[in-house]
Amino acid sequence: MLCAVTAALLLSTGQATAAPAEFGTDWHDPVTAGPPVATPGTTSCTVTVAETEFRDYTPYKSTYAPPERCGDRWNKVVLRLQGSVAGRQYDRLGYLRIGGVEVLRTSTPEPSPKGISWSVEKDVTRYAPVLRSRQPVEMLIGNLVNDTYTGVIKVKATLTFYRAEGRVPPAATPDKVLTLDGAQDGGTVYEGTLATPRNSERIVAEVYATGSGGGCEEFWYLTVPDAAPYSCKAKDGPHREVRVSVDGRLAGIAAPFPAVWTGGWSNPFLWYVIPGPQAFDIRPLEYDLTPFAGLLNDGRPHTVTVSVAGVPQGQSGWSTPTNVLVWQDAASDRVTGALTRHEEGSPTGTTAYEPGTEHRLTSEGGHELTVAGYLDTSHGRVTTTVAREVTARSVHRWTEGETTDGLTARWNDDANVTTAGRGPAVTTRTHRTYTLDGTTSVGAGDRLRTVMAMGDGAQTVTLRGGRTVAWSRLDDRYTGDAAYTQNVPRDQRHATGVSRERYRLYGPGSCYDRTLATAQGELTEDRRAC
Repeated sequence: MLCAVTAALLLSTGQATAAPAEFGTDWHDPVTAGPPVATPGTTSCTVTVAETEFRDYTPYKSTYAPPERCGDRWNKVVLRLQGSVAGRQYDRLGYLRIGGVEVLRTSTPEPSPKGISWSVEKDVTRYAPVLRSRQPVEMLIGNLVNDTYTGVIKVKATLTFYRAEGRVPPAATPDKVLTLDGAQDGGTVYEGTLATPRNSERIVAEVYATGSGGGCEEFWYLTVPDAAPYSCKAKDGPHREVRVSVDGRLAGIAAPFPAVWTGGWSNPFLWYVIPGPQAFDIRPLEYDLTPFAGLLNDGRPHTVTVSVAGVPQGQSGWSTPTNVLVWQDAASDRVTGALTRHEEGSPTGTTAYEPGTEHRLTSEGGHELTVAGYLDTSHGRVTTTVAREVTARSVHRWTEGETTDGLTARWNDDANVTTAGRGPAVTTRTHRTYTLDGTTSVGAGDRLRTVMAMGDGAQTVTLRGGRTVAWSRLDDRYTGDAAYTQNVPRDQRHATGVSRERYRLYGPGSCYDRTLATAQGELTEDRRAC
């Protein structure tokens, strides 16, 4: 999660503060309402992983070494990224990899002439197996600096390790974190090989899927079939699905998050202080591949393919770096098993175009997949069943010349994972919902206005023998309304913009509820309800 910049004392009381009539040449540093990573009060050590400036598309490279004073038994590992940029610059995408493992995928805010700074905080404890030894580091935030785009992006990334000591136990983490040995084909397919340890008993893939590059796939949810008169085309319309296959057989499906970067929807004034959900910390899509472990454990390399369905043939614009997390059976040198069930529903996708003064495209899509397999482990036979269903529905409305362009869309991603062996069966159900409701319009005097609402929600419940043993609920909502005059010097834009984010996260005995609000680049509210 992102760490929030500390608000002024006045704001911490929940009171509102005055805001200017319009944007000036400076504004509040970017903030988000998400919670900081919870850490134990144990001995900690901090290591700098990267400290550099990005002026072009040359990756930063160095070597990571684990901390000497904090051992290798950690309760928590926290990645913190601090950035700053001044002048004029686009939003830029970036990544940080340690030992080839993607530990952060991020984007940057757009700066004020006087400059801004921001920070990102993420729990990276799950990558502890990689962090216990020296590793190569690669980081890139691709940038362009010239006489027009003057913003040099300065960053510092650190890892803080919190020791497991006293009554604070070491975190339960995977035994290995692997990457795929392969390369993206220049389009939307990544194919690589994977060889897992022969005693693997749980395998989870995570894909940092992003549509980007400034082309139509950055706004994939707005694409239309060829028959409709719109600037961004896709043969099958806007439905996208990120798929993982093992040796040519579909192993997992997921709905991508409709991320909006900080220059998105033609209106950076909408995002200067509060970015859209996940804009600074893109959450990976997760796929439980354990039903395929019997196959993957045979000691031979297997082909794993990551693809984005719905993208026109040969078109680029998506990035899908993939990590594979592996848990091993410590009491067995080899775990055998087999895939016992593979049921794939036919992918559905329909579009209905209605011409008129306001063009209208209604799109619906969905897909179901159920896979199951067993493993003979040192603690008996264990069967894992994974059922997943993704659905999407959107209504896209636009006028001639796209002077008005709007979308109302909803994506659902439901996953049920059941593990059965000795003792009661354990089922984890996760329901994710993403929403986007936005409109950009150009009115008299070339005045552009964007109104936006976004939602990132998740509900998870774990059942043991049919009884609830754990649950959580996330609800992150953003709203904004910004306008400015186009095609004039900066001091004649007369830009205005208000935005609000409410982030709620609940679990057994825990509650986090924070609201931020802005007007014309000033933070006007910082309210906590828990």
